[in-house]
Amino acid sequence: MTPQIKTPQEQAVETFALPGVESVTVLEGSSFCRSDRSGDIDAAKSHGLFVRDTRVISTWELRMDGARLEPLAVTASQAFTATFVARGSVRPPGTEPSVVVERRRMVAEGMREDVVVRNFGTETLGAVLTLAIESDFADLFDVKDGRHRPVGQVQYHVDGESLGLSVSTGDRRRGVRIRGHGGHASERALSWRVILAPREEWHTSIEVFPSDDGEESGIQFPLDEPVESSGPSRRLRDWRAVMPAVQSESSALQETLERSAADLGSLRITDPARPDLDVVAAGAPWFMTLFGRDALLTSWMTLPWDPGLARGTLHTLARLQGRSVDALSEEEPGRILHEVRQGIDHSRALGASSIYYGSVDATPLFVMLLGEAARWGLPETDVADLLPAADAALEWIMRYGDLDGDGFVEYQRKTDRGLVNQGWKDSGDAINFCDGQPGRGPIALAEVQAYVYGAYRARAGLASRSGDDATAARWDQRANTLRQRFDETFWLPERGYYAMALDGHKRPVDALASNQGHCLWAGIVPDARVDSVVEQLLSPAMFTGWGVRTLARDMAVYNPVSYHNGSVWPHDNALLVQGLARYGRWDAATRVAAGLLQAAQSFDGRLPELFCGFDDEEMAYPVPYPTSCSPQAWAAATPMALLTALLKLDVADSGTLLFENHLPSQWGALRLFGVHAGGQRVDVDTRG
Repeated sequence: MTPQIKTPQEQAVETFALPGVESVTVLEGSSFCRSDRSGDIDAAKSHGLFVRDTRVISTWELRMDGARLEPLAVTASQAFTATFVARGSVRPPGTEPSVVVERRRMVAEGMREDVVVRNFGTETLGAVLTLAIESDFADLFDVKDGRHRPVGQVQYHVDGESLGLSVSTGDRRRGVRIRGHGGHASERALSWRVILAPREEWHTSIEVFPSDDGEESGIQFPLDEPVESSGPSRRLRDWRAVMPAVQSESSALQETLERSAADLGSLRITDPARPDLDVVAAGAPWFMTLFGRDALLTSWMTLPWDPGLARGTLHTLARLQGRSVDALSEEEPGRILHEVRQGIDHSRALGASSIYYGSVDATPLFVMLLGEAARWGLPETDVADLLPAADAALEWIMRYGDLDGDGFVEYQRKTDRGLVNQGWKDSGDAINFCDGQPGRGPIALAEVQAYVYGAYRARAGLASRSGDDATAARWDQRANTLRQRFDETFWLPERGYYAMALDGHKRPVDALASNQGHCLWAGIVPDARVDSVVEQLLSPAMFTGWGVRTLARDMAVYNPVSYHNGSVWPHDNALLVQGLARYGRWDAATRVAAGLLQAAQSFDGRLPELFCGFDDEEMAYPVPYPTSCSPQAWAAATPMALLTALLKLDVADSGTLLFENHLPSQWGALRLFGVHAGGQRVDVDTRG
């Protein structure tokens, strides 16, 4: 039976249970709250309410007559809200607990929690409800890494039913005000006296208002309005109206696409300088901020689905583009940022700055995305506004990116405060030879040269669109030269694949890694090499059955439970599938895509940031990676990228949407309603 299409409104109100999870994350924009299943926040468990990279609530524990509540269930209807159901302890002379407590939590630049107490006993309940509250105003990454570095002395202020906490460091001041309606505030708690007849309910609401340098956040969930009319609810409905609706004969595909759409919606944040622009945070819970590389690749993968994300990303990154030279933050003219941080103490961030620029690949990816967005219908006024930023990025590639003048872009951190590795595999042990010897910088990554090639092609395309044939020819020539030199230098004929990188002595780092899948995506691989590259990437050493590993299992440092040396990353595989589609290798493309969808079902339809690299012959299901972000932006975009590739979605110069159906047969027929192409919305139907 063909599944019914769920309208965006129906998808927006669907409630789902969260069985078995140890920690519950509720998020909206760059704010999130992490707690246990009862709704309590325990500072020792890396819980908290985090706003602008600062933990503004570190303890939030609800007690009845001093006793903990027993968690029963957690449900969620949207990413920004969850309801925690618990029961109190046995009240004499009863034999079973008779009091049920529900806590509905809503997060957005602060928090509101509605508490409902129900008395199912036969006598009137007389109890004291107490909420213990603390804030350490800790930096997000100190919390993530388990470091306990005091920010400053916390000050307390009690005023009737409100409790205020604040801390100052340097010239910054962070604070939070908690109002417990109908309650009594003390220095570290709010309390209520509850008198409740049998079968009746008692209600209260608690509001949390963070402040930055005395400016308090506004009310996102007014008490006198239904939650459905709140700003977060309206934003989510507006965004869902932009997304194409999906009807698939595969329930697995349908579920995964719907979950991906919901996750991408929850990860959207706005540029404070341009509230009309959406960008995407990298991932929950620890990366709820703008990362250049993540935002650019996510925007690319979702262009036919939400072109506004690419527009917002490009304008925001252009506004924050490097203007000067600063070794500590690694800022350079034209360089696109790595990440933005908003914590109270910038000295604790990468590069001791609110913006850190230590990324070698975000800059060429910026130019690539502008070229692709223009093809898909980015308004010409936006293209014209962004072109100077693209040219500044290309200038960075040639002046600062090529450290030794050999025509390849390399990286080496400027100080010990920066990242050792500055590609997408940015862990400190990610670049190694076959024998396990680490690659020493400066490092020229294979995929970065592919991105630079793509940037040159994109700039040529932008010039052609404006009728500047001379400029187009110049950039095409640069691209052709780089493609030839890349093949001559990185190809390992005895191994049949491309080197992962060149080290500081220009030796090929000869490990078999997934990086060359990105080379297929960008189109730098000559046709004569494609079959050999595909054979290596789909070999048993690389392909697990659920996806291609980051590193082959016969390499010396292979570890299936490592971050970058043997794990499987969905976005890495999505770019590979798009590369395979580019070269018409449909059997390989459908094999990888089908494996990823199977993996998604093991994670309740939500692809995580990464999972462990065990074979499907070793394990019955994909093994989760312990600290994987979920939801995570480019993982959420992966199912959409797979469909874009396997349907061969493209847009002609006239703005017409083109497609060919190469979906795996087991996925059945598919219909998309409202795909974005050339400024229009188009329906796609694979049924003949």
